[in-house]
Amino acid sequence: MAKALITWGGWDGHQPDVVAALFAGWLREDGFEVEVQDSLACFEDREHLATLDLIVPVWTMSQISKEQSEAVAAAVAGGVGLAGCHGGMCDAFRENVLWQFMTGAQWVAHPGNDGVRYGVRMVSDDPLVAGVPDFEVCTEQYYLHVDPAVKVHAVCDFPLVEGPHAANGPVAMPVVFSKMWGQGRVYYNALGHQANVIESGPAAELMRCGLLWAARGR
Repeated sequence: MAKALITWGGWDGHQPDVVAALFAGWLREDGFEVEVQDSLACFEDREHLATLDLIVPVWTMSQISKEQSEAVAAAVAGGVGLAGCHGGMCDAFRENVLWQFMTGAQWVAHPGNDGVRYGVRMVSDDPLVAGVPDFEVCTEQYYLHVDPAVKVHAVCDFPLVEGPHAANGPVAMPVVFSKMWGQGRVYYNALGHQANVIESGPAAELMRCGLLWAARGR
């Protein structure tokens, strides 16, 4: 049986406990043995991490120790999948550059804050987005600093809200991407400000597919 570790915490506004429970339910439906923790102490057992198929962090901001981030990076490099969404993975541990290097992006802004209506457009023919139509959401629109090595599968268009960034003209910002970290697969979806944004419809389909894809790299 495939094994997943979900750990949640950080800023309460992103409903990390609810998002973690949503992901745990999906993975159990797909036959995973799922361990859910609300502490980063679970990242301190390197031997246990190496036995997993998937690690799912749901931590916005917060702080991670050097030892903890290195343990996760080593596990993923060894073949354990890593998948997450929104601030729970790419606005986590802002001071830890290894985490940013591994995950492939870092949040820097969401012009207009919550409630921006924008389109999510599929831009690859990868199985990760096969059959998923373009769709609209009304939520935070993440502006990310993105690793040029990632494979982008879906984008959204900036600017929709006026600000200093608008002077640069149109930008297609990654919403869904994947990358490799050693032998491990890494998947990220920028949607998920709160659980209702990704609990159903195309956004849920993308996230469920990403979780499974990351784990199947084992």
